[in-house]
Amino acid sequence: MDRIAILGCGGSGKTTVGRTLAAHLGAPLTHLDGLYYDGDWNTLPPAEFAARQEEIVAGPRWVVDGNYAASMPIRLARADTVVFLDIPPPVCLWGILRRRYAYRGGQHPDQGVYDRITWNFVRYVLGFRRSMRPRVRVMISEHAAHADVVVLTSRRAVRRWLLDLPKESS
Repeated sequence: MDRIAILGCGGSGKTTVGRTLAAHLGAPLTHLDGLYYDGDWNTLPPAEFAARQEEIVAGPRWVVDGNYAASMPIRLARADTVVFLDIPPPVCLWGILRRRYAYRGGQHPDQGVYDRITWNFVRYVLGFRRSMRPRVRVMISEHAAHADVVVLTSRRAVRRWLLDLPKESS
């Protein structure tokens, strides 16, 4: 595992898994939310967002967490490992609430963005498995057939998988 793309619904644990993998592997970590948004929730133009991702995935080792379907093929094409956190919506909503409480709605020091919960976001989370999961699976099959794909469907499965990671040799 040298180039890892982490996908999943908001609140599924992408950031936590990304931090853990990056630390375990000694690889640089990129949170796509932190790349895409500034502190005031202004967004990068799509071409610049894609170009920045191209630069990141050109490197020999990286961990990138985030979905952004329009640019997902960029990451999937270079990833040797894809981790898809297919976590149930109620668990994701609980994760969002815990994150909101932990940061008090403020800026995430590790991502550079503020926590923002809107009704549209809640609807997105509730409908993720119905609307986005099929698209993610298609993109993985089309752009990451060469990669090892890990699908984790519960917090327990995530913890178990992280604990079972092979030790890196120096």
